[in-house]
Amino acid sequence: MKLKTMVTTSLLMAIGLVLHQIVPPIVGGMKPDFLLSMLFVALYIENSPKNAVIAGLLAGIFSALTTGFPGGQVANMADKMVTAFAVYFMIKAMNKLNNNIKVPITAAVGTIISGTVFLGTALLVIGSLPVAFPVLFTTIVLPAAAINTFTTYICYNVVFSARNAVRRA
Repeated sequence: MKLKTMVTTSLLMAIGLVLHQIVPPIVGGMKPDFLLSMLFVALYIENSPKNAVIAGLLAGIFSALTTGFPGGQVANMADKMVTAFAVYFMIKAMNKLNNNIKVPITAAVGTIISGTVFLGTALLVIGSLPVAFPVLFTTIVLPAAAINTFTTYICYNVVFSARNAVRRA
């Protein structure tokens, strides 16, 4: 993996962290995870297992440091690593699709995978009632998936437009 790719991935994760911090909560103190959007864009820039490990680890650490959810530290580390590899494989599987179709699909499905793994892990860690999962899934994960789908598509286009402009210069 090139140093330029690692720096780009790190910068995207840092931008995701800043966005994660400034976005206001939606329901009960929970907010969409914009680190996921940057994770997805980083995987589109370099779709390799090494980048999935680096980006997933950085996103997990940053999310764990900023979470307010009980048991969220462990859950964030687990969900970002699982999500990074799930999206890595989705990008590989949808290689022939147009990016205008592929990016929103991977963003929506990736966010749902992330939210499912996060909630499942967090609820196991804190020993919560299983009835909490469907409520949290519908009030947090699904709205976050819609927001992250839009955000990822916009960020993807901005990053790749800038990248192409730099290459032409």
